[in-house]
Amino acid sequence: MITAFSNGRIVAGDRLLTGQSVLCENGVITALVADEAVPQDAKRVDLAGGILLPGYLDVQVNGGGGVLFNTAPNVEGLEAIAEAHAKFGTTGLMPTIISSDLATLANAIAAVDAAIAKGLPGILGIHIEGPFLSPKRRGIHNPPAFPELNDEAVAVLSSLKRGKTMVTLAPDAVPVAAVEKLVAAGVIVCIGHSDASYDQTVAVLKAGARGFTHLFNAMAPLTTREPGVVGAALDDRSAWCGIITDGHHVHPATARVAYACRGAEKLMLVTDAMPPVGSDENSFMLQGRLIRAENGLCLGPDGTLAGSATDMATVVEKAMAMFGETDAVKAAKLSSGNAAAFLGYKDRGVIAPGARADFVAVDDAFRLKQTFMAGANL
Repeated sequence: MITAFSNGRIVAGDRLLTGQSVLCENGVITALVADEAVPQDAKRVDLAGGILLPGYLDVQVNGGGGVLFNTAPNVEGLEAIAEAHAKFGTTGLMPTIISSDLATLANAIAAVDAAIAKGLPGILGIHIEGPFLSPKRRGIHNPPAFPELNDEAVAVLSSLKRGKTMVTLAPDAVPVAAVEKLVAAGVIVCIGHSDASYDQTVAVLKAGARGFTHLFNAMAPLTTREPGVVGAALDDRSAWCGIITDGHHVHPATARVAYACRGAEKLMLVTDAMPPVGSDENSFMLQGRLIRAENGLCLGPDGTLAGSATDMATVVEKAMAMFGETDAVKAAKLSSGNAAAFLGYKDRGVIAPGARADFVAVDDAFRLKQTFMAGANL
């Protein structure tokens, strides 16, 4: 049966359409047509004047639904995480495992591969954040050691058969040649948890790194004579930057500086979400430490930031308010379109024929009203 999404404003590429309907069949968008051209026998979804955006995509999700990917690197854990985040508009995510040994990373990669082979909705690939990081900018990461990125590690990191692999590493902790090997193997390399200089960061960008993980957090700051990692991120117009706009990780004024520098073209909203999202639990264990969630923020025993307890719907709403932005086209880029382009997915992050029928309906303040996956209301 054809499903028609009507009576709303539709973000289609760089346009906000009115008087148009989105037609879907078998979970795929088949056409955008004038309202009067909707087939008589179509099942209609009334958007009640709201805005229809592509479903949110989040490239940094550590957990959700009471599950931490680090402690449940299996298909069941991934299913719980994806289901929890789908309730908040996230129709695609990169489950993120933080600083672990190679055996654990291999298990996590195998779990993601099995989940995608099974057709588990929402799993786009894997984000491996560490352990090839700077000890000076470790944040909450607490591996037994910060190992060398050698050929054995490169082989493990590039072993995923299905979906995308994203690796966050520090330019001051890895050789440029190793970055080149990862890029040649199809891995998306990002820079994060780094005390690197501007020159060290630029060298890794030239080696093929494509972006920055949680801009401003756990990275060498911009100063007068040493631009650092932050300076390189804001200066390089070709690199993508993830940013956590939960109101805790980055001050709103700092977030506005990033938006002024980079705009909506290369900035990606992320949650850095932990198990409390979509769960009643307000604490969990991470690498032997008790982490507590308070007001959307996760903290370690010493007060170190340990990810967020904030969902994507909240992050999007807060970002648009922080930026003073009302443009729905830009909201779609920040929340999904940029992430899809960054990962290389052409059938996500866009409302167009041939794309997946994954949507969110929001009001004018970008408050989430409904989520649809494969054309079905969640």
